[in-house]
Amino acid sequence: MKSVVLCGGSGTRLWPLSRKILPKQFVRIFDGNSLFQLTISRNAKVTDEAIFVVGKDQYFLAMDQAIGCNSNSDKFLLEPIGRNTAPAVALACMSVASDELILVTTSDHLIKDEDAFQTAVNEATILARDGYIATFGIKPNYPETGFGYIKHKGNEVISFYEKPQYDDAKKYIESGNFLWNSGMFCFKAGIFLKELERLAPEVFVQAKKTFKNASLAGDIIEFDIADMSSIPEISIDYAVMEKTNLVKVIPCDLGWSDLGSFDALYEEFSRPSESSNVSLLSSKATPRPIFLDSNHNLVVADKRKIVLVNVDGLQVIDTSDAILISKKNSSQKIKDVVEQLKFEELDLTTIHRKVYRPWGWYDFLEGDLGFKVKRILVNSGARLSLQKHHHRAEHWVVVRGTAEITNGSKTFILKENESTYIPHGHIHRLSNPGKTPLEIIEVQTGDILSEEDIVRIEDNYGRE
Repeated sequence: MKSVVLCGGSGTRLWPLSRKILPKQFVRIFDGNSLFQLTISRNAKVTDEAIFVVGKDQYFLAMDQAIGCNSNSDKFLLEPIGRNTAPAVALACMSVASDELILVTTSDHLIKDEDAFQTAVNEATILARDGYIATFGIKPNYPETGFGYIKHKGNEVISFYEKPQYDDAKKYIESGNFLWNSGMFCFKAGIFLKELERLAPEVFVQAKKTFKNASLAGDIIEFDIADMSSIPEISIDYAVMEKTNLVKVIPCDLGWSDLGSFDALYEEFSRPSESSNVSLLSSKATPRPIFLDSNHNLVVADKRKIVLVNVDGLQVIDTSDAILISKKNSSQKIKDVVEQLKFEELDLTTIHRKVYRPWGWYDFLEGDLGFKVKRILVNSGARLSLQKHHHRAEHWVVVRGTAEITNGSKTFILKENESTYIPHGHIHRLSNPGKTPLEIIEVQTGDILSEEDIVRIEDNYGRE
């Protein structure tokens, strides 16, 4: 069975953790792991190959995290723009044989009971082999208004319901025959594509055209933006699940959460106690918060020591460039904050201070009029593009590892505590020929210090 992992979604209610370039599924706050990595490890126990449907901007980030999970036999489908789940699943199914069993999961959900997950997948596999399209329905434990619902009797689906009002959700729970719609599925690739062609023919035709015109490089399939734009934007529920007569549901209790808000994060990790404070740390090196006469708080910490004194019911989310402090149950208002920031400081909704690139990452340390300081890490064997800048000069200081420098007509090696100066207009490149990560400090000076001031002459990663 093949694992199809859908890596879309922006997670705006989890700002400032989640940004456009680093959405919630890639944020490492679970003992240094991300939801994406937890998904890979969980799915690997029931499938033999992973197919990641990921935005083009997140490809190198997804690849890096997949490698960190020792994930093998991976295939990446790169979407230049998202068209919702039906096209994403269709394109993934077109990349395998029609009789292949497919397990579709999202990359941004938490499942705490992996034994129950494996049992549910085994049950779904039996139905899928018999030609059914199986979906996973989560047994609800409270009247959630942010999820879709499935009314069922055993494995039979009676009807799908959209996100309800609270009173309706309460009635669903009380009736005992409703499940949360998890967005996970199991079926044969060919069965799904036949149903898509029958029930949403325009989606099928345009997806088939997009797949046919895609560029293939090894295990990477990249789709053309014009072709992707021609596919109707529609969810798998609207396109197929709510119309097909082949649907079956697997009722299950997986310890599942979509972690769509900080309130959900708190509920998943809180423990029954008098104080019930929750702290989530980005790494093992992150200092633990102090809670003094403070109860029922959530702290998500990056590098700083967080201390709470005489406060209750707060959410404190600390990142390198923004701190969110709010009362619990304010998740919906965070989306309003993101909308306001789009007009004031777009970068805060798009990228973190630490930005991942195909060769490694850079971290913005300091800047003001006329200068900017970055910490740059280059992975072993990787190199930046051969490039030049019209408006800035750069000073590089090696702090760890060995650097191969191209500066104008010269190529030379720099070691720790050595440096070089690159005037504006000079063609240059930074490479790591060593077996350990290379780390440098870059000081930029000039009148324009934007990432737009990069003229790429040659690039290993196909960037322009």
